[in-house]
Amino acid sequence: MIAAETSQCLLVTGMPGAGKSTVTRLVAERLPRSAKLDGDDLNKMIVNGFVWALGEPADEAARQVRLLHRNLCALAANFADAGFTPLIDAMIADRTKLDFFLELLAPRRVLFIVLAPGIESCRYRNTIRDPRDRFDFDGYEALDATMKREFGDVGWWFDTADLTPDETADRIVRQAHRRALAN
Repeated sequence: MIAAETSQCLLVTGMPGAGKSTVTRLVAERLPRSAKLDGDDLNKMIVNGFVWALGEPADEAARQVRLLHRNLCALAANFADAGFTPLIDAMIADRTKLDFFLELLAPRRVLFIVLAPGIESCRYRNTIRDPRDRFDFDGYEALDATMKREFGDVGWWFDTADLTPDETADRIVRQAHRRALAN
């Protein structure tokens, strides 16, 4: 069981359509003291000058992604230190970004989960989303290969293809403490 009495952060990633937002919300609802931190929500705080992560100019997009990740980690650290379990919903594509999170969240315990229902499930789930929440993305194969190569041995690669969001959340609450340790 994810323990509320220890200073820990739950970091959830996966390809677009993997279920990050839904699952982190459901896990947060099951914990006695929790906070859901969504990268998309933080990005919406930028009123003017926002550049999408894959947008142009590329150097500004990269700068804003780093800012987003620092802000997510600062909020998570504050919540963890106050006795809440923060659940971070973020797209983490490679080991460099994962290490950045781990460094900023240290010395707190980090549970790292990659929701991995498979490319076809992610594509399908993305198509049935509310149009405002869809993410037009054609790089699933490359992203999947990069994620597996970069941090396939870290945390918990959780195949959720045959699970409902509620079943996924229940398993995370029960098993993450022993399957998802990243540091």
